[in-house]
Amino acid sequence: MAINKYRAMKVSKGFSIHLLLGLVAFTCIFPLFWMLRCSFMTLETVFTDKSIIPTAFHFGNFIKVLTEEKFGIYFMNSVIYTASVVSAIVIIASLAAYSFSRLRFPGKNFFFYMFVAAMMIPLPGSFVPLYVLINKLNLVNTRIGYILCMTNVGLSMSILLLKTFFDKMNTDLEDAARIDGCGKLGIWWHVALPLARPAIAVIVIFNALNVWNEFILAQLLLTDTRLMPLQKALMEFQGAHSVDYPVLMAGLTLAAMPIILLYLAMQKHIVKGFSYGATAG
Repeated sequence: MAINKYRAMKVSKGFSIHLLLGLVAFTCIFPLFWMLRCSFMTLETVFTDKSIIPTAFHFGNFIKVLTEEKFGIYFMNSVIYTASVVSAIVIIASLAAYSFSRLRFPGKNFFFYMFVAAMMIPLPGSFVPLYVLINKLNLVNTRIGYILCMTNVGLSMSILLLKTFFDKMNTDLEDAARIDGCGKLGIWWHVALPLARPAIAVIVIFNALNVWNEFILAQLLLTDTRLMPLQKALMEFQGAHSVDYPVLMAGLTLAAMPIILLYLAMQKHIVKGFSYGATAG
């Protein structure tokens, strides 16, 4: 009798948890589904068609968005910025984190805690010193200046996450590589980075999302509209098509699709990265 009561409580608890998680997932996914649904409709049917799935799919909205000259330029700018910043952050943060975790040098703890302290500064609070520095380097209104600033923004969190991962990582493979004649950089490249793929996946998705959605710093540093990222295009697109909801939804769908695909591609590693701290050690 006690066993059946315990089993009933366990099933009831599991059902309640799954029901709650399902409701949370629904509230997150439904706006994306509704955006995608409206992007395949016309302005006439978006208010009259009440079906969950459109009765007729209209692809003209996507063609209209893609043929907009500025949208394509801004989209490619965001792709360049995101790929460059994420690559730089992964390389720099992994080198720094591996050094903090494995090497001994004067001021090691001081410099690490400086990186941790930088995470406490609100993001807009760092814009002024970044602008002053980039201005003195004559890199305002340049791609490299914006890439350097966004790389700086994402380094602190990435270094902290990777150092925590490296601290808990078994050193047996590193010792074996050292015996085979591998140097410090060789161990970092051939051993540490492959083992840190779950943590790197978390860093990639977080920083890619941060760069892809960034607008304020770009507005501050980039005065040439040809260098602006995708968020600038969405602002202009919303102004030009504020009444044409299907075209606006098509633009938002195209803007959201790369990050969604990136997350789906790296989902397995991201889950491992989040759960590593609870299972390692």
